[in-house]
Amino acid sequence: MWRPASGMQKPNAAEEDWEFLTGFFPARWETLAAETDALKGLRQDKSAEKFLRVLLLHVGCGLSLRETVTRARQANLAQLSDVALLKRLRKSKDWLHALCDALFVEQRSGPAVSGTPAFRLLDSTIVKEPGPTGSQWRIHYSLQWPGLSCDYFKLTSTEGKGTGEALSQYPLGDGDYLLADRGYCRAQDFHHASGKGARTLVRLNPSGIRLETADGKSFPLLARLRGLTKTGQIREWPVWLPLAGATPLPARLCLIRNNQTAIKLALKKLRREASKDQRTLAPETLLYAEFVMVLTTFPAQEFPTERVLEYYRFRWQVELLFKRFKQLAQLGHLPKYDDESSQAWLYGKLFVALLTEKLIAHARAFSPWGYRLHQDPEPVA
Repeated sequence: MWRPASGMQKPNAAEEDWEFLTGFFPARWETLAAETDALKGLRQDKSAEKFLRVLLLHVGCGLSLRETVTRARQANLAQLSDVALLKRLRKSKDWLHALCDALFVEQRSGPAVSGTPAFRLLDSTIVKEPGPTGSQWRIHYSLQWPGLSCDYFKLTSTEGKGTGEALSQYPLGDGDYLLADRGYCRAQDFHHASGKGARTLVRLNPSGIRLETADGKSFPLLARLRGLTKTGQIREWPVWLPLAGATPLPARLCLIRNNQTAIKLALKKLRREASKDQRTLAPETLLYAEFVMVLTTFPAQEFPTERVLEYYRFRWQVELLFKRFKQLAQLGHLPKYDDESSQAWLYGKLFVALLTEKLIAHARAFSPWGYRLHQDPEPVA
């Protein structure tokens, strides 16, 4: 709860209704502690409940290690030092990861929404430790539409092979329909998804991918765009995506010309960023800003051009989710410890965020209070 004493204060999870909260935990949350060896080696306070409660004081409430151990001592949850808490945080990484996975399984088993195609909205975000030498981590996230539940996430470094944005970071299956931003607009991503039986819809990044015609020549994108001058004009052209050692993949280039207000805003943003980086904008970059262009392998029979452009807008939901995570769960404020504890801290934050989503969904489904009312029997007069 929040205490508006001498300004905004941090919540005290030690005083929350813990029994009510644990009712939303995964069914085997205590068993998972034993299976992941989270409690192994502890000499005292071997209760999984107290262990997790102390962790959530640190991770969920944003308390420092020293503040956490003080609150835990006052609440008779644990008698430990800040160094001992840091060791516990490291040991809890696999447990917190398992708790997130368990919540994902629950969400995937929820009811489907009929009448709307099922999409997977893919994106990643970077979380950085504070300070000039702080390490960075990338969270790869897959959000289902229309259910808006997470079906997969992965935590990687931002350095080294196999850590960047790529569709290969996600488990893909036959019949998946993927929506992703321009960071995934690469030939290898399209070919990888196609090899798994998945269909892809991605914002076009003209500088990141080569488009060809049926006879293998470069697709004349600039010439085609210059012929479109009216607001709201929609076009679709067949293109092929070449990749070394593979047969060019057929795709569809769909686009719509923006209105003048949207164009002015896009150009203003481009010029501001160029000025900040002290670089000159190429003429083709200014032309591209006048359009929303997407590249897709969705079948044309089921997804005509207008529908493709409309469905791409759903991808914003995953960006809104990242913003919510960073604002409400403080996912973007990574303490500067070490790799092991940083990963545990991030898994803890994701657990808090997913638990919050579950609480909100429950509140909307049942009552404004978020729980069932139980009327006490009236005393006998």
